[in-house]
Amino acid sequence: MQKVSQLVQTQQAFNSNSYNNLTPVLKEAINDVMKLVKNDGNLLMNFENAIEKVAEFHNVNKDDIEEYFDDELKEQVEE
Repeated sequence: MQKVSQLVQTQQAFNSNSYNNLTPVLKEAINDVMKLVKNDGNLLMNFENAIEKVAEFHNVNKDDIEEYFDDELKEQVEE
């Protein structure tokens, strides 16, 4: 089963159906989350903080970003 840390490291998010089905603003938000997340320290906290910052900056719902990552992980597991 793929983990968020593996998704961040490989940046597989950008070549998936889940990503391609996003609105342009959500695609930009996801790209920014991936750029902000650092693999050092507490990855989960870094990931959550990045989502919060990006959601506020792009004026999108935090739940939409989290839902995308849930969908992305499910899609990667099915492959």
